[in-house]
Amino acid sequence: MIDHMTLKVTDVGRAKRFYVEALKPLGYKIIMEFPEGVGLGVGGKPDFWIAKGEPAPKGIHIAFASPDRKTVDAFYKAAIAAGGRDNGPPGIRAHYHPNYYGAFVYDPEGNNTEAVCHRPEP
Repeated sequence: MIDHMTLKVTDVGRAKRFYVEALKPLGYKIIMEFPEGVGLGVGGKPDFWIAKGEPAPKGIHIAFASPDRKTVDAFYKAAIAAGGRDNGPPGIRAHYHPNYYGAFVYDPEGNNTEAVCHRPEP
């Protein structure tokens, strides 16, 4: 199990604004904040950190677990409204498995951010 991860960005303020809004539907909020970084999480534990630094040369892919498909849809809308760029609207990705429902958005630095639900539709 992964405890936490850090995403290096050139502009912490811009990334913070994006991720606070994009991850709000998933229950994420700021848990800790420092001058050059911020930790977001659910339930009081920061598991996703944004920190000033040299970003990965080709960007990375981050997938956040969603409890249901409706929340994946809300993530997508929030991420686009926060300045993200579409990289795949909400929908089934059957090539992964029959219940893989995901949405993909590029963050302001070009990282591929996803919300995914693996549960079948009720």
